[in-house]
Amino acid sequence: MEKKKGDLTGGLILIAIGLVALLSQVVDLSAIGNLGLLFLPALGGIFLAAGILNRNEGLIIPGGILSGLGWGVYLANGGLQDLSGEDQAGVILLAFALGWFSITVLTAVFTRHTHWWPLIPGTIMAFVGVALFFGGLFLEALAWAGRLWPLGLIVLGVYILLKALRRKEVIG
Repeated sequence: MEKKKGDLTGGLILIAIGLVALLSQVVDLSAIGNLGLLFLPALGGIFLAAGILNRNEGLIIPGGILSGLGWGVYLANGGLQDLSGEDQAGVILLAFALGWFSITVLTAVFTRHTHWWPLIPGTIMAFVGVALFFGGLFLEALAWAGRLWPLGLIVLGVYILLKALRRKEVIG
């Protein structure tokens, strides 16, 4: 039963994507204003709906990514197009970050396995988005983070080594 439900969902997703792609070849989406910018959020919404209905994180992950990126592009080129280039980039990254965060939330609520790893790229994108959008001190902090990130790897490596050595002392 589970396999049949997954096949049905997959088939419906492919049909929806194919219909939109075929329609875009016949209809000039730019002629209908910002409606063409809704393609990615709509595609993300299809994946999210299918993932939620089937409790399948494999569909929620691309749904969150496509939705976040799509809404960011829509906002930057639609209602917020009067913003400067850096501000538009900040808006795109902040919306993209929300898409990554939504993966963790939706997998926690609708699937058996919560995916925590999307918080890593989501946090990085949110940090960069805030820096671009607000500028000034935030951009300076971003520049420092760009120089100092190797220290984070060193600290993490030392922590892992110390943990391994303590475990060896307890075992040995």
